Amino acid sequence: MRLNADFTQTIIVKPENTNWSPSPAKGVERIMLDRIGEEVARATTIVRFAKDKYFPEHQHDGGEEFFVLEGVFSDQYGDFPAGTYVRNPVGTSHSPHTVKGCIIFVKLWQFDQGDDKQFSINTNTAQWISSTNPDQKILPLHHFNDEIVQMEKWASGSFIHRVAPKGGVEILVLEGSLQDNNERYPQRTWLRYPEAEILNFTVTEDCTLLCKSGHLPNTEADD
Repeated sequence: MRLNADFTQTIIVKPENTNWSPSPAKGVERIMLDRIGEEVARATTIVRFAKDKYFPEHQHDGGEEFFVLEGVFSDQYGDFPAGTYVRNPVGTSHSPHTVKGCIIFVKLWQFDQGDDKQFSINTNTAQWISSTNPDQKILPLHHFNDEIVQMEKWASGSFIHRVAPKGGVEILVLEGSLQDNNERYPQRTWLRYPEAEILNFTVTEDCTLLCKSGHLPNTEADD
């Protein structure tokens, strides 16, 4: 399968244009955002787990990065409530489960081999920092080589102007909404921009964004 596999193209997926589709695991549904491969794939996906789901231990051969959007995701390392950011590098393994169900935003097979730090951050209790823009606050989550992952909070009525850096940028709207050229991007909109693309947003509602940059190839990916 190849879905949004050309990383030189701007891709915007709004929630009203998506549908949940079943996965091979009973009680697990997903919204595929980009994908290269079949069940073992380089993939960016929103995944919904029904309650009382337990999975056998498995290894992350390509690494796993996820953000809990709703509910509580658990494994032998702890319970991760909504608002938790987790990185499981190449070679790590776990036995995940969820008691009451959960939804996660997950990225698979997108780790640099040298990026081997396993950790989680509960962003509900983490310390945000002020930026040079008084309308913006930042919560750094991860930085390795050119890759930067952070959360951003923006006040309603503010303007976001930036140029996508080398390696492009992805944005998931966690809360609130943005607008660009009269197009509104509500909660759960996913946006991916290639290197050098100019971004201009008006914040139409106090928003929280999950941003990841510097990690995309500047080409159409091969299988």
